[in-house]
Amino acid sequence: MTTEVVAPQTFPQRVVRFYHDVVAEMKKVTWPDQPQVRSLAIGVIVLSLLIGAIIGLMDLLFQSVLVRWIPSLFGG
Repeated sequence: MTTEVVAPQTFPQRVVRFYHDVVAEMKKVTWPDQPQVRSLAIGVIVLSLLIGAIIGLMDLLFQSVLVRWIPSLFGG
């Protein structure tokens, strides 16, 4: 069994190697076009507003019901 001994790299060599690896990986990325970005952004905004509205309604419900109900449990 043979093992290959690799000489340790200096910090600047590691930085350059990292940069080249990043550039190589970025060339593999498939970037979305503008209509895809717009469509997904609108979807995220709509979903965020919907979830915010649901949480707001739950908050109002819990405030009106639980704030009156919990003290009555303790004789208040």
